Amino acid sequence: MDEEVNPIKDYLFDYIKKSQTIPQLISEKKFDVVINEIIQNCYDKIITMDEKDTAVGVLATGILHYLLTNALVNSQRKIEYQGMELDIIVPDIKTLEKDPKMTLVICIPKTSDKQIIEKKITQLEKVQPIKENIWVVLSEDVSIRQKKFVLSKENSSFSKIIFDIAQFSNVGGANKFKILRI
Repeated sequence: MDEEVNPIKDYLFDYIKKSQTIPQLISEKKFDVVINEIIQNCYDKIITMDEKDTAVGVLATGILHYLLTNALVNSQRKIEYQGMELDIIVPDIKTLEKDPKMTLVICIPKTSDKQIIEKKITQLEKVQPIKENIWVVLSEDVSIRQKKFVLSKENSSFSKIIFDIAQFSNVGGANKFKILRI
């Protein structure tokens, strides 16, 4: 599967590669600090590269992909399933089919339009019937019924997402390695 070229993703991964502190923080499992560092140092630049909601969505997807890989949390991203694209699945589609309560679907809608977000959530509920297991990442705080994380320069709740995912995985028993003891 070829990754599409994306200047925001390129900027993010270039920043991570050049960082003096991120490898150390990851080895210490300080994923929230990594996320905050990336947001503080990359946010202003990336929102000039595309429409804000889209830019934040690409940044969130890139950060999650990078950190889930480094946290050794099983996940799949950009999966085509039953005619819709799922942004991130923890741990995978097979588990979603067998046991939805053990599966997390993370939606990154790349919009702040509440109606579009609600429509996307309604679609996701057809494949993930456990509503609490659909989480949403937004570029600004929109009032929705789902658990949400806001990725923004100020008052960002996104830095908690890796720990919440790990906690979900550990509670569900899906993370057999218990890499993150929370």
